[in-house]
Amino acid sequence: MNTSRLDRRRTAFRLGSLLALAALAPVLTLPVAGSLQAAGPPQLARLPPAVVAATGDLKRIGFGTMRWFGLHVYDVALWARGTQWEPDDVHALDILYGRDLAGKALAESSITEMKRVGFTDEAQHARWLAAMIRVFPNVGRGDRLIGVYLKGGGAAFFSQERALGTIDDPAFATAFFAIWLDPKTREPQLRARLLGKT
Repeated sequence: MNTSRLDRRRTAFRLGSLLALAALAPVLTLPVAGSLQAAGPPQLARLPPAVVAATGDLKRIGFGTMRWFGLHVYDVALWARGTQWEPDDVHALDILYGRDLAGKALAESSITEMKRVGFTDEAQHARWLAAMIRVFPNVGRGDRLIGVYLKGGGAAFFSQERALGTIDDPAFATAFFAIWLDPKTREPQLRARLLGKT
């Protein structure tokens, strides 16, 4: 085999490996492994007007950036009343995506992570998956998805521009926000950043 043909095969192999890694990223929408940055992007400096109208005045408690094998997946900020997060009070997770992701993939990976932190009821999973697929849009780089924990139960979801829908199930709201905020989260460093502890 001549040298030029061998070089072409090596190049094709490297390209194929990179494409295979990239193909995995759409399902890795939740904490997997990552690097965290201290300062957030300007888009996360304030909540959209529709969210403020629904929640009142919230303060940003913490921020983190998620990367997977160097790929920027998303930035996320936690907003809450007062100076710290209270799990039973109104709070919001504001996610700014760094890549294109299907709404169905967001919903499916959410169920996977809910199971990880201890929510194991399969009947609930089926209902929650259907509800999330109904509410979650496909997102692209630079799009925001804001989840709001509603006091008294349930969760509302917003894009940058508008309300997307509400899932009126207190157990769902607890499970969804636990993905990031439960001590058993897949990524405890991100949790610490969001809670303003590091």
